[in-house]
Amino acid sequence: MNINSDGCRSASERFEAIYKKPPEFTAFTPYRVCPIGAHSDHQLGKVTGFAIDKGIYMAYGKKMNGVVEISSLQFQKRAQWHILSVPPERQGDWADHLRGATIALGERYPLFVGICAVVCGELPIGGLSSSAAIIITFLTSLCRLNGISLSERELIGIAKEAENRYVGVACGKLDQSCEVYCRKDNLLYLDTLDDSYELIPAAPSMKPFEIAVFFSGLERSLVGSKFNMRVDECRSAAYALKALSGMEYGKFEDTNLRDVPYEVYLRYRDRLPENWAKRAEHWYTEYQRVEAGAEAWRKGDLFGFGKLSFESGYSSVHNWETGSPELIKLYDIMTHTDGIYGGRFSGAGFKGCCMALIDPAYEEDILEKVGGEYLSAFPGLKGKYSAHICRTSDGVEF
Repeated sequence: MNINSDGCRSASERFEAIYKKPPEFTAFTPYRVCPIGAHSDHQLGKVTGFAIDKGIYMAYGKKMNGVVEISSLQFQKRAQWHILSVPPERQGDWADHLRGATIALGERYPLFVGICAVVCGELPIGGLSSSAAIIITFLTSLCRLNGISLSERELIGIAKEAENRYVGVACGKLDQSCEVYCRKDNLLYLDTLDDSYELIPAAPSMKPFEIAVFFSGLERSLVGSKFNMRVDECRSAAYALKALSGMEYGKFEDTNLRDVPYEVYLRYRDRLPENWAKRAEHWYTEYQRVEAGAEAWRKGDLFGFGKLSFESGYSSVHNWETGSPELIKLYDIMTHTDGIYGGRFSGAGFKGCCMALIDPAYEEDILEKVGGEYLSAFPGLKGKYSAHICRTSDGVEF
């Protein structure tokens, strides 16, 4: 963690202003981007990802009475609960992710010590897995205060459970895995079926790259979006394909497209409702793009990798049918901007941002062209739209 970062200083200064003493500890979890492999993990697909050098900072200390007291520099309301008495249902505010994390951790390990903390997110909310990052930051901090040592897989599972069970988002393991497993200048290539993964280093022959993040100026919440509906449409397609082909099937919630061979999909896709067929088409072709992308990265073929990322974005628009007019416009601008190797929506794609792999030599021109064209199309978002240049990073240290 960069102790001298603005985010860390801001969180520490606010902590000292509230509690009249310096924080005992600081923690950091990076955000993530997924260049290829979107909308795949919840159906046990394969994904790629990078952690980036921006994320969530937390300044914190002990609360020996077991109280959890959290403030955020991005939200006004301070949240408070007891580690042994968390509201059983979500409260509808930003801290629900942390309430869910407290319950999930407390079901596995005894908790005695509470926490007082201030959280600071470095970039605007939406598309970079800020929810997973804040959960992981909180979990690693609460574990430190209570003498709990989690494995990487445990940390990922508990963080995912907090979103699935308490917050109600049917997400997979992509976000949490990137924020834990990733290493600087390596592509994470993860199979969410069995959690096997590979860190593929950038080849010596690979052209230089940076990661540009373009925020649309619109924030989003996955709970209120069509994210869960898309997941159900995938499961419905898988369930129907199993029935049509005579495969055995069990509970709906345990059904995934990964269970159904691609050949079965090709044979019966014309008998699926149109929306179900589109969701399945995205999932199967995205699976193939991830495998091809991993090989392109291994060979140092940044142009080939970027092309696959653009194709992933196209499928997200036309098969997954996500993307606000603003995000689609950003994506379209990216596809005809010199110096951008590839890119797509980042995150669920209902609002939020786009990410792109760019040639650093074109950085200034890219920022000017993308921002100029976007704000010409949506002038009302001036002052809300923003662009940021990032680099790859290690995952969380704990």
